[in-house]
Amino acid sequence: MEMIDTAIILAGGLGTRLRPLTYNIPKPLLPIKGQPIVEHAIKNMAQQGIKKIILSIGYKSETIQEYFGDGKKWGVHISYSLESNPLGTGGAIKKALGNLNQPVFVVWGDNLMDINYRELNSIHQKYKKLVTMVLTEREDVENFGVAKLEGERIISFVEKPKREDAPSNLINAGAIVLEPQGVKKIPQEQFSIEYDYYEKLKPGEIIAFIHKGQWFPTDTLEKYKHAEDNFKPKL
Repeated sequence: MEMIDTAIILAGGLGTRLRPLTYNIPKPLLPIKGQPIVEHAIKNMAQQGIKKIILSIGYKSETIQEYFGDGKKWGVHISYSLESNPLGTGGAIKKALGNLNQPVFVVWGDNLMDINYRELNSIHQKYKKLVTMVLTEREDVENFGVAKLEGERIISFVEKPKREDAPSNLINAGAIVLEPQGVKKIPQEQFSIEYDYYEKLKPGEIIAFIHKGQWFPTDTLEKYKHAEDNFKPKL
């Protein structure tokens, strides 16, 4: 089975909820266990055969490019898609991928996780739907959108339900596989894939991949500190 060899990491945010840390350091370069958040993601990808990585960046982009360069240090090829104005997650994906004619991993850069990309690739190739989404188990489902499943198909999301009303304990982990036809459905203008895209797909067009490993969001100071204290790098 052929491995998807390209990934885009969305890392263009301002990191406003991480101030004052992000006044001088862009969010992708904030250290966890002595290494930038995005470096952990790149190393995990490189180890599993992903060869080409596109970093979608905006805020303090020069600093990020200076650190990661062409990616040779990690055994990958890194290129950059620069946002001069915020495009939203969907707009950033469209700008970065253009007319790509193969499936691609799309990863939100402010989560720390040790995804098994080979298994994710296998599930995606099995179903060949527009999107395969990584889900992870959480007890505090009232803080997230929760997936409602039929078998391995996601049929809807319930936004921030009460624990007793949640259809599952599985939330969007911030990583997907996206088919080329899926990219073509994204308009050129500013666009959120979370709010303007998933819900427009037919029920069952998104396949679930359940990630059982580590998952630490880092989008607030409290979550960042929790990740720093608890994340265990495997490389």
